[in-house]
Amino acid sequence: MKKLFLLLLPMILVCNFNKTKNQEVKNSGYMEGKAQISDEITTFFFIRHAEKDRKNSEEKDPALTDIGIKRAEKWAEIFKEVQFDLIYSSDFKRTRETAQKIAESRNLEIQLYDSGKLNDEEFQKKTKGKTVLVIGHSNTNPKFVNSILGEEKYSDIADEESGSLFILSVSPVGVKSSQVLYIN
Repeated sequence: MKKLFLLLLPMILVCNFNKTKNQEVKNSGYMEGKAQISDEITTFFFIRHAEKDRKNSEEKDPALTDIGIKRAEKWAEIFKEVQFDLIYSSDFKRTRETAQKIAESRNLEIQLYDSGKLNDEEFQKKTKGKTVLVIGHSNTNPKFVNSILGEEKYSDIADEESGSLFILSVSPVGVKSSQVLYIN
């Protein structure tokens, strides 16, 4: 857990530093009479839902297993220093249960997204300049990330992989960066 936090710490600090510096510039009056910086950096964290119950292959919307519940709690611990503005989840038990642990620790409401409308205009408008967590699936997370990046960089995640974390930053001028980590 400490190793993971050390890996994430630079990204967390950059996200929070950029928000603080942008606000300081806006509040300083420096930009008065000049073109204003329109928005801050947008940072996205994408995780896949925790381990789902696979006992019944007919079940289309399974809940988390005991191991999955522990992973959801681990995600909440990993993200305890990240100041999320919004938390999104697809409308499945396993994603909502994974999101719930994190949302409860921040008193945030889980927003549901439609996997058929990834990165649409409404989503872009709501998330601009924010720090956003998205809980999705082995196929939707890479598609969502690729849509934001505007390129086909990532392919679907292996079905048995529940510890993937994509981190993206989008600047107001359109510069985009991404990385993917795998957490045990």
